[in-house]
Amino acid sequence: MTGANGFVGQALCAALHQSGHRVTAAVRTPIESTKPYPLVPVGDIHSATEWKPALLASDVVVHLAGRAHVMRDAQSDALALYRKINVEGSVRLAEQAAEAGVRRLIFMSSIKVNGEVTGERPFTEEDPPSPPDPYGISKLEAERALYEVCSRSRLELAILRPTLIYGFGAKGNLMQLMKAVDRGWPLPIGAVRNRRSLLGMGNLIGAVKVCLIHPAAAGATFLIADEQPVSSSQLAISVGHALGRPARLLPVPVSMLRLAGAMTGNSAAVNRLTSSLVVDSSKIRKTLGWRSTHPFEQGIADMVLGYREGA
Repeated sequence: MTGANGFVGQALCAALHQSGHRVTAAVRTPIESTKPYPLVPVGDIHSATEWKPALLASDVVVHLAGRAHVMRDAQSDALALYRKINVEGSVRLAEQAAEAGVRRLIFMSSIKVNGEVTGERPFTEEDPPSPPDPYGISKLEAERALYEVCSRSRLELAILRPTLIYGFGAKGNLMQLMKAVDRGWPLPIGAVRNRRSLLGMGNLIGAVKVCLIHPAAAGATFLIADEQPVSSSQLAISVGHALGRPARLLPVPVSMLRLAGAMTGNSAAVNRLTSSLVVDSSKIRKTLGWRSTHPFEQGIADMVLGYREGA
């Protein structure tokens, strides 16, 4: 597994090991570890990364490593950097995996390949891609490049496009939300009635597990999310319940929030907070029999536990 030290990687490695899978964790730099599975350093990720030491005797590779989405990327040429890591590094991995006789590559893509906002109907796998930023563009290009590599070899490819993932160790915007609720800061989202598809870590792990073995996963792309979307205000309230603190929500009209976002240069963040992004995960349910079995409340409780423990 690549990206084994990340938010998803740590949880997934532990879950697969506990399920009896033989796990090899590819990491960028050598580190001391008490993990019950080997950590193999591969260095920085680019077109010349040497993945082979981490591929020995591997049947399936779960590819999580990459340059993550950054809200305000200060890089002068962000797309070039995303391409170097997310596209060129992924192609190099696939080529070396094919040479090593790996059976299947599971690529963790992103719902940003589809876009950032849904209207009257949810995103599906049949929608034309519409990535909104360099990160999403690089994930789409990586998907297409990996299909090309696999078409020339016996390596099977399964692609997962998750929505925002929550659970133990969550960072980024979810960390900021937990801090705000925990400190009693007022949040101007009481009037927001949007719908956002989220994905609990337990449900993501279940999707990866079924993709490891199901024949129908080969050559397929799946959008994955919990069964029921939630609003931004519902998410804040649930975080408050788990923290044991009430979420202080102010009913500011959405139009005023968007105006304030435009005036302060935060339109993208405000639009993400107030708009809807809903995913139809029926394809993976019907094709692979996957179900979102881990309750939303438990995933939020796990996330808050990680926050409390400083994970």
